[in-house]
Amino acid sequence: MKLNELDLNLLNTIADLKGVPSGALNIRKDGQAVIRHSSPNISITSLADKPGIKIEIKPGTRDETVHIPVILTKSGFQDLVYNTFIVGEDSEVTIIAGCGIHNDSHADSSHSGIHTIIVKKGARMKYVEKHYGEGSGLGKRILHPTTNITVEEGASAELELVQIRGVDDTHRVSTARVHAKGSLKLVERLMTHGEQRASSDIDVDIEGQNATAQIFSRSVARDDSAQVFKASLNGKTECMGHVECDAIIMDNARIQAMPALLAEDSNAVLTHEAAIGKIAGEQLIKLMSLGLSEPEAVQTILDGFLR
Repeated sequence: MKLNELDLNLLNTIADLKGVPSGALNIRKDGQAVIRHSSPNISITSLADKPGIKIEIKPGTRDETVHIPVILTKSGFQDLVYNTFIVGEDSEVTIIAGCGIHNDSHADSSHSGIHTIIVKKGARMKYVEKHYGEGSGLGKRILHPTTNITVEEGASAELELVQIRGVDDTHRVSTARVHAKGSLKLVERLMTHGEQRASSDIDVDIEGQNATAQIFSRSVARDDSAQVFKASLNGKTECMGHVECDAIIMDNARIQAMPALLAEDSNAVLTHEAAIGKIAGEQLIKLMSLGLSEPEAVQTILDGFLR
């Protein structure tokens, strides 16, 4: 299947793709893989028993990137996919995922991605997932991602989860298990507007000695939108963990932040911070004194906050 201009614009927005890259790649459009190729060190194969793919990175792989974006352009389409990632021992890899929905219909379009990630001993993985919606129709653009990740001994994983704009309804579920001397960093960034709804439910178990986990959320809620952020950090042994939630609230929006800590060992060190507030007036005044209009000043502040 040939990619048209609409497809390419969606791919550029969610995965920074301006064409078809070299290396391992799987582009899924309206429930079907339209482009797929593996590399010598990264294999992509179809799951035998359900829709989705298995991505396997060979042990010792260095400085490689795999792209697995999903786009929906068929109005009213309901997509469900299961993806399994196995990052081999002592490897270093970047995974670029994400989903873009274009909906010009009165019917809802949705994508649910169920991701299982295993980062093997000593491996290093960065996972980037961007969500975006557009279209003139009254039908909703719905995204419900689920990520289950295991970080094995001495491995590290960084997850960057971004909601750009245009997503009417999303419920993100993330669970993680971090083993001895492993590290996890999970960063969420999102903006909601209109009557959009967004919720995040994060549950991290730090199971191994001297492991670390960090959860960061930055969000902006505008108009009549609503957000709920839940993050539970469970220290089961000697470990360190931190949860941080910062949000800007505007107009008639609502934000609820609920960080939770559970220590099951006297040597577990767990901390959290949560702050919700409006844009400071002095920030606006300073930027407007430099020649920006008030809307330009607001947008500059929001862009910097979500960066």
